[in-house]
Amino acid sequence: MVLTLERTVEFSMVDLANIAYYPRIYDLAHRFFEATWPEICGQTYPHVLYERKVGFPLLHIESSFHKPMRYGDTITANITITHLGNTSLTWRYRFYNQDAALVWTSTQTTVCVDMDTMEPLPLPDDIRRGLEAHLESEEAV
Repeated sequence: MVLTLERTVEFSMVDLANIAYYPRIYDLAHRFFEATWPEICGQTYPHVLYERKVGFPLLHIESSFHKPMRYGDTITANITITHLGNTSLTWRYRFYNQDAALVWTSTQTTVCVDMDTMEPLPLPDDIRRGLEAHLESEEAV
């Protein structure tokens, strides 16, 4: 199942050419990442980080910029999981604008860690179950 979220491209995200500045796109992707957690496991990401002491730092990222994102655009993020390992997982992001044009794609591999030690940690069962619901089939990748 695809996680779908929306946000508007804000003025502070664009450069003088009126296109989203690429570091802001990565920030937007992380905001979407944080917003997925209630649907994934019924908990906010701050709760997962600070109460459960479980984090998901980024290990690897690949991205493609297809069309400009401009101030005022409404971006719909479709997020799925393409790989679910013992301690790592890969997120697939597809951003579309209000005209349904694909503007950005990215795959991002994160690792589950103990926030106190930063050592890899097997995915907790409840989080794994929630992530499995968003696992994208190989054919769709």
